[in-house]
Amino acid sequence: MDTRIQFRVDEETKRLGQQMAESQGRTLSDACREFTEQLAEQQRQLLSHDAWLIQQVHLAFEKLEKGSASFLDHATAQKKMAERKANIRLQHPK
Repeated sequence: MDTRIQFRVDEETKRLGQQMAESQGRTLSDACREFTEQLAEQQRQLLSHDAWLIQQVHLAFEKLEKGSASFLDHATAQKKMAERKANIRLQHPK
């Protein structure tokens, strides 16, 4: 079910917004709807990433509790990270 969103702006802002939207072949309502949909999609992506991150943390703690976790010293971790970054740069040059 669709819902209705109402908000207030001054007349000048509304007029300019309508002009810009019309110059793009759409209504101000269309532009507001599209913007709201973009915000919602960004929020969905954040929620999805948060769920993935929480899952990864839980998996890491499970490995720790089972005794199957491995730890690296700082220098080794830095070296591995530098290698991974270099590999990514090679795969995705600018």
